[in-house]
Amino acid sequence: MSTEVQNQIESISPQKITAAIEAILYAAGHPVEYSKLSEVLGLSIRDVKNMIEAMSSEYNSEKSKRGVMLLMYPETCQFATKEEFLPYIREALGIKRGGNLSASTMEALAVVAYNQPVTRSYVDAVRGVDSSYAMTSLIDKGLIESLSRLDAPGRPMLYTTTDKFLRVFGLRSLEDLPKTELSPSDIPAPEAVAVEEVGFTAGLAAIAESTEE
Repeated sequence: MSTEVQNQIESISPQKITAAIEAILYAAGHPVEYSKLSEVLGLSIRDVKNMIEAMSSEYNSEKSKRGVMLLMYPETCQFATKEEFLPYIREALGIKRGGNLSASTMEALAVVAYNQPVTRSYVDAVRGVDSSYAMTSLIDKGLIESLSRLDAPGRPMLYTTTDKFLRVFGLRSLEDLPKTELSPSDIPAPEAVAVEEVGFTAGLAAIAESTEE
């Protein structure tokens, strides 16, 4: 942090710091890490999160007349437009509707979301069919990613959902996933079990009818 910025921060009020956070998130247009805000503002990460929590309560209140909401995730936060204004945004900006996830891709996503981290072979086994195309599509859309490998012969990739997955489905964390009739611990070892029987797809469908780019 530059000396000039540090001096400005030390001399401004909490209200001004809140305004600075608002300006940064607005200008970014994408998730910003709390650690980065902490570094720029000269505050602890805890203090940054507390301030953003307060801002979120104001922006996301049912009484709020703003067209945007403030989303908080485990490591990041960002502004997002409210769903009710989507038709106006599309019309004004000439945005065409994105393609919905296919049933097979949604099934694969549900298996990953409720059981992560998982290998592709596990997803195949739960669905009972090859999931190569579905997994590739989810990776291309930024909804899942591979961050590590399983310590087993062949060291297969382990897949997890991403922050974009949380944003798309309106979740703050994986703990907000809808409860299913069966918990992940109730699932048998990778066998050809239809995903509908486990209720995963229904769980995601409960919070979103489609996923768009």
